[in-house]
Amino acid sequence: MEAYLDAFIAFIRAERGLSGKTVDAYAADLAVYFAELKQRGIIQPERVTAEDILRHLSALNARGLSRRSQARHLAAIRGFHRFLVAEKYLEKDATEDIDTPRSARKLPVFLTLEEVEQLLAAPEERTPVGQRDKAMLEVLYATGLRVSELVGLGINDIQLSAGYLVAKGKGSKERIVPVGSIAAEKVQAYLDGARPVLLGKRESQALFVTPRGDGFTRQGFWKLLKRYALKAGIRKPLSPHKLRHSFATHLVERGADLRAVQAMLGHADLATTQIYTHVNSARLRAVYDHAHPRGDDVRGRGGSMGGKAPTRRPARKT
Repeated sequence: MEAYLDAFIAFIRAERGLSGKTVDAYAADLAVYFAELKQRGIIQPERVTAEDILRHLSALNARGLSRRSQARHLAAIRGFHRFLVAEKYLEKDATEDIDTPRSARKLPVFLTLEEVEQLLAAPEERTPVGQRDKAMLEVLYATGLRVSELVGLGINDIQLSAGYLVAKGKGSKERIVPVGSIAAEKVQAYLDGARPVLLGKRESQALFVTPRGDGFTRQGFWKLLKRYALKAGIRKPLSPHKLRHSFATHLVERGADLRAVQAMLGHADLATTQIYTHVNSARLRAVYDHAHPRGDDVRGRGGSMGGKAPTRRPARKT
């Protein structure tokens, strides 16, 4: 088995553009897979059957591995077998009839529109630091970038006149993301005013800089965000990723095309983006239960008729 591993790892690193962490995770998962097959006397890929793979997944489950981790293991195994078939090492893919273990995904936590407005209003724009922070928060909410993508923006990665920026996502993949007019206006104000003051005589290729002239770190922005959340009176735990969730949720709520949201977020799979349709459905259900005469909340309050039992409608004459 191991004889094919190096070729597979080289393939997913070069052809599929996966990140180093993902490649390492796949290699580790396959090492566990190979070891279990070897214990059962299977050392050649053509001898592997779907039953062997299911037994391996069952063993992972018995060890208490989460459904998500099991799914990742299967993704590595499936990728490996598909690679062997594509390269003509095997005639049949033993994983083709195996379903991915389903896991109950938690709905993402996000801010309400009111909370977003409070957060964006928190920086004091009369200072260079406040002007920079305002621009960063506006860009993050306007684009849904990952925090690593935000702090990694270069001075040439944002085209304000054209209304877009270029984000460098996972696996060094680039994507174009629209930038709203308000965020563009705040970035332009920062470029004209705060950034030259913060840099002084120094030079930097980073878009957002510290008073030392360095680019931001993820940890530095995280601390900045927590400070402004407290100032805005937001008590729920807040992270840069929750602003990303807020961006996507608010778009889907207002009818944005799911494929467009997928492209802006940089999701490789539409299924990842579809979680935001579940958020929208959950919110619609909450509104219904709260407002409809037959909703759960209204019934709990005695209905919409002051606690009186609703009367039966008279039969409609035909």
